Order: sequence, then C-alpha cells, then structure tokens
Amino acid sequence: MSSVRGLLEHAARRLTPAADEPLLEAQVLLAHCLGRDRSWLYAWPEHIPNATQIACFAHLVDERLRGRPVAHLTGEREFWSLRLLISPDTLIPRPETEHLIETALALELPDDARVLDLGTGSGAIALALASARRTWRLTGLDRSAAALAVARENARRLALHNVDFLASDWFEALPEQSRFDLIVANPPYVALDDPHLTRGDLRFEPRAALVSGPDGLDAIRHIAANAATHLVPGGWLWLEHGSDQGGRVGAMLRQHGFDQVELRHDLAGRERASGGRSPRRGGQAQSGNPT
Repeated sequence: MSSVRGLLEHAARRLTPAADEPLLEAQVLLAHCLGRDRSWLYAWPEHIPNATQIACFAHLVDERLRGRPVAHLTGEREFWSLRLLISPDTLIPRPETEHLIETALALELPDDARVLDLGTGSGAIALALASARRTWRLTGLDRSAAALAVARENARRLALHNVDFLASDWFEALPEQSRFDLIVANPPYVALDDPHLTRGDLRFEPRAALVSGPDGLDAIRHIAANAATHLVPGGWLWLEHGSDQGGRVGAMLRQHGFDQVELRHDLAGRERASGGRSPRRGGQAQSGNPT
C-alpha cells in the first residue's frame, strides 16, 4: 500500500496541469482525508493510510482535476491564521485580501472602535479584525442568508464574541444613526464580460460576490456614495479592488468628499486597495455623478 510520501508524489504529478501549486494542494487534500494538519504529513511520510482514507484522497484529487476549488472540497480555508468554514455560497478568501487587514490594523483607531465589514461572506475580514483587536466591535453585513450562516458558525467555532452578522443589502438595514470608525469591504469588482470568470476557481464561486456591472465598479460606486453617512467625522473607508481600478476608485472617493485618499499595492506590486477619510466636520458625502 502507498505511504503518505508516495500518495503525495503521485497526486502532485496528476495535479500539475490543473494547479499552480500541485504539491501544496495534494497536501491539503490528503491532510483533510487523514484528519490531520499539513505538518503531520512532514513528520510521518512513511505512514500508510487505510483504504477509506486513500479512497477519500483519490476522490478529492479527481474532483480537483475536474476544476472544483480545494476550499470547496475540504470545506475550509485558512485566512489570517484562522481556519474558516467555506461553502459554495461564499467567496473563497484570498491571501491578497490579508493586505486589507494589515492596512486596517495600521490605522489609528479608538480602542473601542466600531468597524463595519460590507459583503462579509464567510466573515473572513470581520473575523480577522475581531481576532486581532478584541476590544473593537465588528459588524458584518451580507444579503445572503446562506453566507451569513457560514459567517456565524465561523465566529462560534473561533469563540469570537466581539462580532455580529446582520442581513443587509449594503447599508440598507442599518439604522440611520449608525456610525462607524472604519468601514472595510472586499466588494464584487469583476466586469460582467471578464474572461477570468470562465477559468479556475471563479467558475464555482457565487457570481453575485464577483461581478458588479459592465466595468466591475457598480458596488464600489454605491459604497463610495453612501459610506460617509455611516462614518464618524474623520472615519476611514477602505476597499479592495481590481489591479487596474485604483485610479478610478480614488477619484470616486475624492468626489464623495473623502480626503487623505491612498492607494495600496500588494506584495506583487499590483493595485490592491484604496481608502480615504470622511470629512472631519461630518455631514453627508458630497453628491455628484459616479465616476
């Protein structure tokens, strides 16, 4: 019978045409079938899994070759060192979104800051911030009841009690008087005809969490136009966006009264997130036609 090492080597060869990191994906899938973590595989390379575990692994490798995302096969994804439940109803958290977490944590916010996560999905952003700042109060909004069920279960499993999840289509369900020190979002920002939608993991993820109008900016336009109403004077708004959208997003923020507008790049040098500060004297965001 095959050892852990043999199973991984064979699976990595099979997965090479379908995966950017075939050995890593094989390790994640085998660890899932064994009920272990990846470090255990390194410690016990000569271990012989039983027939049920080998059959589980073979099935998952076959499904991965058919294109199904690893996170959907295991039902989990690690984000900000948190093990999160994932389902086909939620966007799969990406490592590049951790840059948004780093940006938020670097802001000078009150110890008891109120933070809003728009389109929370699995709760990844809200839960990462809640775990890093236990005195902050996080609220995650999503219009998908199925996604909110996943987010709430993640909070329960992680024993994070400083975060709540509410059903809302963007700001719609918030009380008019609600004000936050920071609003963050990884909104849909893919254009309707983007060819990437027919490739890779994106084929299996909820379209509503990915696509936002002909140019991908409809959701960001809505958030930029309405966020200041729910920010304290001088509160921050930070948005993840596409690698060619930074200039347009920054222009939207300025148009709606935000200052100290910044563009951040990820480790690969791609435009990744833009943010700005609401007017310190408060009031409504400036009106105008979306950019």
